Amino acid sequence: MKTITRLRYAGVVASVGLAVVLFGSGAYATPGSRDAEAESEEASEIEVIDFSDFGRAADEAKLTTGSGFGSVIEEAGLSEETGLTAEAETALESETQGDETAAEQDEEETETEPQTYWGYTNLGIAHVDNHLNIREEPNENGKLVGKLPKDAACEILEVSDGWAHIKSGKVEGYCSTEYLYMGEDAIRRGQEVASMIAVVNTQTLKVREEPNTDSVVITLIPQEEELEVVEVMDNGWVKFLLDDEEAYVSGEFVDVEERLEKAVTLTELLYGQGVSDVRVDLVQYAKQFVGNPYVWGGTSLTNGADCSGFTMSIFKKYGVSLPHHAASQAQLGTKVSLSEIQPGDLVFYAKNGSINHVAIYIGNGQVIHASSPKTGIKISSLYYRTPECARRFL
Repeated sequence: MKTITRLRYAGVVASVGLAVVLFGSGAYATPGSRDAEAESEEASEIEVIDFSDFGRAADEAKLTTGSGFGSVIEEAGLSEETGLTAEAETALESETQGDETAAEQDEEETETEPQTYWGYTNLGIAHVDNHLNIREEPNENGKLVGKLPKDAACEILEVSDGWAHIKSGKVEGYCSTEYLYMGEDAIRRGQEVASMIAVVNTQTLKVREEPNTDSVVITLIPQEEELEVVEVMDNGWVKFLLDDEEAYVSGEFVDVEERLEKAVTLTELLYGQGVSDVRVDLVQYAKQFVGNPYVWGGTSLTNGADCSGFTMSIFKKYGVSLPHHAASQAQLGTKVSLSEIQPGDLVFYAKNGSINHVAIYIGNGQVIHASSPKTGIKISSLYYRTPECARRFL
């Protein structure tokens, strides 16, 4: 582009210079009123041009005969290379350099903004049936620091000797690359399993049984809680999974986005005074099964359990016999207020006043429970929905 521009300017200046010489020599004259025959005769007479006329014209123009066109350029203050004045040449070079600089900046910006997928620049996805262990060090004897549920995502920081250094949610550590989708495989898997999440953007959100304000309020959900979207409806309401049942919230009070699951932390919880060793042990035992599947009517901690089947099997290890029914479990043990609950107490949730879900309180404002077929056994906030009551068995 720069070369073409210079040639264009040089051509214009050359034409101007030649015109100056021709006019100075009298080669061009303004014709008066002539008839066609006179014009023809004059044309026939002009067969040879006396180049000495150009020499005289050059002298009159204060040019030397031997200098030719280069002297015209020099006299006009033009560059022999570009045919431009110094000011024009400087402006042209500045414009060209500016274009080149802008192009370089665009290229640099492109290089510094790598493409991301669901917020990850180097995506990894757990390729397991239940969950992938995340360890403090890159070996099988490393301390367990977290778990990456099936199809949950992570940022791959580095890969070495069959181990990936990853970060997901609040967990950072190492996992085997044998059980990790990476590169294009991870992107394809993410497109298959990414789900819609609704994040509550109001202080307290009413959950209803049907998608309208006349419907019964099932429970209340606090701000920033995440809901598993089933469908964004045409009337502006959002259908989601409240544990293993469908419920509705107004789309006005949630932000819907596509997301992949993250790792869950297994960092030991801090307990207050008066918490017995057996309670600590029960909580740590229950946490081993995070990521395992939810199965309606199941009682297996590894192959699948529902909410009451999970609590029943956990407490069985500690000598407590519970029925396989959340509402029935809520009638046993000792009633405690939510302000007094300790790790190991059971927390119950209701729908329309009837108990329909149970979880184990693990301290630090959290519960562990078999939530739904989609998420399996997971850790949630105590107030991920409004608790109905709590009971103590230890």
